[in-house]
Amino acid sequence: MSGKKWLAGIAALIAGLFIAVSANAVETDPENTLYLELKDGRVVIEMLPKYAPNHVARIKELTRQGFYDGIVFHRVIDGFMAQTGDPTGTGMGGSGQNLDAEFSNVPHARGTLSMARSSQPDSADSQFFIVLKSSTFLDGKYTVWGRVVYGMEHVDAIKKGHPQSGAVDNPDKIVSMKVAADVKE
Repeated sequence: MSGKKWLAGIAALIAGLFIAVSANAVETDPENTLYLELKDGRVVIEMLPKYAPNHVARIKELTRQGFYDGIVFHRVIDGFMAQTGDPTGTGMGGSGQNLDAEFSNVPHARGTLSMARSSQPDSADSQFFIVLKSSTFLDGKYTVWGRVVYGMEHVDAIKKGHPQSGAVDNPDKIVSMKVAADVKE
């Protein structure tokens, strides 16, 4: 192997290690970080209590109860969003506790987590969606409570549904969702 190829290989190895270490170092506040385990790997979510304190508190409460473990992504529209959080898997269920809207100026950029709701602003419960592509038309109309900081490729791999309705046959599931502060690794 020539000296240049050897140096390039070493540089690539170091860069790869740096990226891996950096990706695992994103959880600066374990109490406001979620580990969303999907079939393809871990997604690290930074929760945003500054913008949606009541929604973040409720998501953490449900997560600590194991509510989200095994729940399907019942509505997934390619190039838009992946929705979950309904224990019935139909899009009509929830935990039984509606929350008042906490709208903010946080944009619905790729990787944003926001609450699903009916046409009534104060109807969000346990269902949420992850934005797959910037969707600014949702800004100020849905409560943003988090953002993906690592593992968006695993979100992208969630099985897509019907192009219009998003209904998914044999949908992917949340393997588990945990608050990082509760995980001993």
